[in-house]
Amino acid sequence: MKKSLFFILLLLVCVTMQAKQKKKSHSEEMCTRPKVALVIGGGGAKGAAAVGVLKYVEQSGIPVDMVVGTSIGSIVGGLYSMGTTSEQLDSLFRTQAWGDLFTGSLMGDSIVRTLRELTGKEVSFESLNIPFRCVAVDMNTLREVVLQEGSLAQAMRASMAIPLVFKPVKMGSMKLVDGGVLNNLPVDVARDMGADIVIAIDLTVNKHEDDTSSLLSLLRPDLKKYQRNCQDADIYINPNLKGYGAQDFMPTKIAEMIALGEKAGKRSLKALKKLKKSLK
Repeated sequence: MKKSLFFILLLLVCVTMQAKQKKKSHSEEMCTRPKVALVIGGGGAKGAAAVGVLKYVEQSGIPVDMVVGTSIGSIVGGLYSMGTTSEQLDSLFRTQAWGDLFTGSLMGDSIVRTLRELTGKEVSFESLNIPFRCVAVDMNTLREVVLQEGSLAQAMRASMAIPLVFKPVKMGSMKLVDGGVLNNLPVDVARDMGADIVIAIDLTVNKHEDDTSSLLSLLRPDLKKYQRNCQDADIYINPNLKGYGAQDFMPTKIAEMIALGEKAGKRSLKALKKLKKSLK
């Protein structure tokens, strides 16, 4: 366990140093072309599939100008915004200690501690290599909250505070829980940030595309927004994760979901390369 956490920390230190070197040239290039956003949805352990997809986003050479995430998408997206590569994320997900953080705790203390160790206590939104936003929900008002400043670790923790699994995160007067409750694929947040093009990685299995019953709409107020966001993505990638669940952090399951993400990313590679070409 200690060796695994040491490996994670060492990896993130290297990532942060590399990211600072790339930040300036990327900002200069962004001024001359359409802005590209990467949106990563929620799904617990299924976030491993997003890592597989990211390998092909990187392979395509598409520049990512902003990242938005919900729940596990905030964890993957926040680390990616720091400059963590898909291969490094792959290594993190395959570490047993990583899976242990998301299981067996109603408090969430271990994940808070490790996220702070991973990102560094000094890391804030303002210091990230790529602009980043993550989504949470305020239980006091039942409204969506877009987190965009302050401590990255605290924001990531708030965005993935699954009700009845992790305790809510208090920020001022707010009591924050998992953003997936109201916005599990926040394409609209990326548009509000100024994204011209959105690549969305959706980890949802049961999308209720054919169910428009009024009862379901009452039970799932997030559904209409989710479906709009799916349609509004320029490149929509939805790995086939049927049979996998949010709690499947076992190493064999993680490896299988990364492979399924790679498969989905490979299917989208032609569209990704076409987009890259259009940005020149």
